[in-house]
Amino acid sequence: MIDYERHNTRQRAYFEARSKATMRPQDTPYVHRHLDEVLTFANLRPGARIIEVGCGEGRYTLPLAARGFAVEGLDLAPILLERLAAADPYHPPLHAGDVMAPPTELEGRFEAAIGFFTLHHLHDLDACFAGIARLVRPGGVVAFLEPNPFNPLYYVQIGLTPGMTWEGDGGIVRMRPRVLDRAARAAGLEGLAVRRFGFFPPFVANRPRGARIERVLERGFAWRSALPFTLVRWERP
Repeated sequence: MIDYERHNTRQRAYFEARSKATMRPQDTPYVHRHLDEVLTFANLRPGARIIEVGCGEGRYTLPLAARGFAVEGLDLAPILLERLAAADPYHPPLHAGDVMAPPTELEGRFEAAIGFFTLHHLHDLDACFAGIARLVRPGGVVAFLEPNPFNPLYYVQIGLTPGMTWEGDGGIVRMRPRVLDRAARAAGLEGLAVRRFGFFPPFVANRPRGARIERVLERGFAWRSALPFTLVRWERP
């Protein structure tokens, strides 16, 4: 039997203890590439009403708002939302809650539910997708950017990076599209689409020459299934 409260408590503690620059808003090519890829993949335009699941300290939330999206944030950890609000007094609407049981006033309000590196921290994918699907109106889109579980460097990173743990980030192994699609379909979502991209870490991708070389390497990489980032998308009929 899954102990949801124990899992949630540990996840809150994991992120509350790991506040760092990479969790906060950043105006960098690396972050904007992630935004561009998700927004294009989900076919979203400025003005669209979006809920960001697992918004954390607003690394992507605030740039989305600056781009003209009607974005709202949902996160399990209130302290992360407090840090987001402190970073920008004009922040978008924020909601503290578990995506398995999202606030009822949010149900059916959004054209899209999106997330960045969030799903691999969720314990029960079936229950979480059921909650995510309730947030999106009929005809809406659900799209997430996640680590590619077929890229071995993530597991090296977990083992070598201070503060990262298998308990906190080991859910990467479940980010296989077939596993995610089973949970999404059980929640009534349809039409899985998958795309992979990326090549360099931030300190290279943030340099103009690095970004140009990355695009070339992505196109010519023989093992595209191992590119570091996976995009997944569904629609709610």
